[in-house]
Amino acid sequence: MELALIGIAAVLIFSLLGVPLAFATLFVGAAGIAYLRGVDAAVGITGQWIVESSMNYGLSVVPLFILMGAFIHRSGISEELYDASYAWLGHFRGGLAMATVFACAGFAAVCGSSLATAATMGRVAMPPMRKFNYNDGLSTGTIAAGGTLGIMIPPSVPMVIYAIIVSADIGALFIAGVLPGLLLVSLFLVAVAILVRIRPELGPAGERLSLSERFRKSLGVYPVIGLFVIVLGGIYTGVFTPTESAAVGAVGAY
Repeated sequence: MELALIGIAAVLIFSLLGVPLAFATLFVGAAGIAYLRGVDAAVGITGQWIVESSMNYGLSVVPLFILMGAFIHRSGISEELYDASYAWLGHFRGGLAMATVFACAGFAAVCGSSLATAATMGRVAMPPMRKFNYNDGLSTGTIAAGGTLGIMIPPSVPMVIYAIIVSADIGALFIAGVLPGLLLVSLFLVAVAILVRIRPELGPAGERLSLSERFRKSLGVYPVIGLFVIVLGGIYTGVFTPTESAAVGAVGAY
């Protein structure tokens, strides 16, 4: 028990020092095995784990979904999602914050990472909200809350890792995450609406766009919807395995 606590403390210290988590856990794990069984055993067991993990077919879904998220991040589609959301909601009080929540949900649906969702939408949504004199607390809180949708709305990388660890069905977990994700989106929207009703100065209303302009700005959303349907629909209908759907999603995002 004491050795386990020391190992956890060592990982935390290395992480605080800026050492990547993968290398921190590798070093601490190897050091623990070396302490218990000797250096030769530590080298042999660690090498075997690395080789077995790198050759694990099930784990290949993780870098493929990460690759898909990287392509989406570089494509500039986050701006299109935000513009489309703003076109429909920007004229409401707190509309920019609501648009940010919707854009986060759309980006999360093709990204799978909370960090990437929050970081990307922070760069996209924060400047407009400051331009329209939105309260910084509401702006940053909305982006931070919307970023959490990355691990809930499938395809979610943490869900994949969890499913592999506990031998659960990845597709079933993805389907199970849709309803809670939509519920979170709804609750975030309600929270924004309540805040701006109580304190209107937090999020002033923007200009109202014409219906034709709204539809024009929504054109950039269709590729995201299509990719989401292909990835999730392929898993749900059994056309793709989760690994195959990740590969298809990465190619589609590219």
